Amino acid sequence: MFKNINKELWLDEFKKTYVIAWPLILTQLLHTSLSATDVLMMGWLGPKYLAAGGTASSFYFTFVVFGMGVVGAVAPLVAQAIGAKNLTAVRRSLRQGVWVALLLAMFLIIILFQAETIFVILKQSKESSALGAGYLNYASWSLFPILLMVAFRSFLSGHNDTKIILLITIIGFFLNLVGNAAFMFGQWGAPRMELEGAGLVTSFVQLISTTLVILYIIFGKKYKHYEIFVRFWRPDWDKFQEILRVGVPIGFTVMSEVGLFSAAYFLMGMLSTEETAAHAVALQIASITFMIPFGLSFATTVRVGLAYGQGSKIAIYYSAWVSIILSFVLMLFTCAAFILLPEIFVHLFLDPNLEKNVTAIGLAISYLAIAGIFQLVDGVQVTCAAALRGLSDTKTPMYIALVGYWLFGFPISYLLAFTFELRGVGVWIGLAASLAFVAVGLLIRFIYREKYIFKGNGLEILQ
Repeated sequence: MFKNINKELWLDEFKKTYVIAWPLILTQLLHTSLSATDVLMMGWLGPKYLAAGGTASSFYFTFVVFGMGVVGAVAPLVAQAIGAKNLTAVRRSLRQGVWVALLLAMFLIIILFQAETIFVILKQSKESSALGAGYLNYASWSLFPILLMVAFRSFLSGHNDTKIILLITIIGFFLNLVGNAAFMFGQWGAPRMELEGAGLVTSFVQLISTTLVILYIIFGKKYKHYEIFVRFWRPDWDKFQEILRVGVPIGFTVMSEVGLFSAAYFLMGMLSTEETAAHAVALQIASITFMIPFGLSFATTVRVGLAYGQGSKIAIYYSAWVSIILSFVLMLFTCAAFILLPEIFVHLFLDPNLEKNVTAIGLAISYLAIAGIFQLVDGVQVTCAAALRGLSDTKTPMYIALVGYWLFGFPISYLLAFTFELRGVGVWIGLAASLAFVAVGLLIRFIYREKYIFKGNGLEILQ
């Protein structure tokens, strides 16, 4: 696997990956901090709001990541086109990515508007279902700017221009914080809208952020030669279909994972409000640290895509393995933090001085210990999936994810929780098992693809 290691090439690839990755990692940390801030403030409203808002937020996020996965096909296509020095293909990929984003957002919003009915069918209480639906009636509109952002971010990442995304996300973070204080709690004369206020602010902040990115691209001299919006309305069905062909499997891959965690919310809802609230806290904390390898994965797709476009097998090797190893090492630190210092994280969301929070805090700490263990495999699976996307290999990873999460992980969660009566701990053990299954499957798939990457397709292999 690591034959003929060249230290200079390893170091050079690390530097190139770092340049792209660090703004994207911080961007993802800040982006998830938007939802973390929402969950944190929901906890201030009370356990029933935290349980309802956490469930609704997880349900919403399942569809968001599906859309992000589909539109995320723009990233490898743009990177491959840049690697091949085909600027026309870069423009075509971005334009059609925008169209896919708009049409897909419209479809997903229709589903999210049925949330209350879906929650009731899934045996959530009527009060919790109504509160969660109130949040989603406003937050759902954020899908339009979020998916557009993915398309434009993919374009910028392909050009190693990621710092602007970080800057705009920082602005969005503070807007979200102030907006939540105003519209969730009625500060500064604003109406007290509670969960609905959180949803409203989410959509507003995403709209502002995406608008700033678009303006940056339109008025930036660096990208004027692409003429991205010239004859924008002209259809390009071949590229549109290519994005769907590559992107839909990506969407189902990421949706399989997030959907499993969302399903875990509903399993928790069948147990108790305290266990649902504890799950919301532990999952939110784990989601924040997951943004480290997740942000790195965007850089992985770009670096592997560029190498693939250049027809360089050795470049693919170094770009992928640098990211996989780096991801594993980074998650060692978060694993240790979750196992050794769980109280520090949990107390940020639940006040230990309030008697009503005692049960939820104890449960959240136990869940976080399990989360610490699966941090390692979670980092590996997301990085391997990103490397495969850089090669436009998306169907097989989708099958691995569907089997690992739903035919393997979900039954384990359900059986351990209800048949063996391990309750919430059983649910989390199932989550950890599924992530391990998928990580091993994707790692094996990448090793195979790396070995036979250019066999029979006529591209030159640069040894």
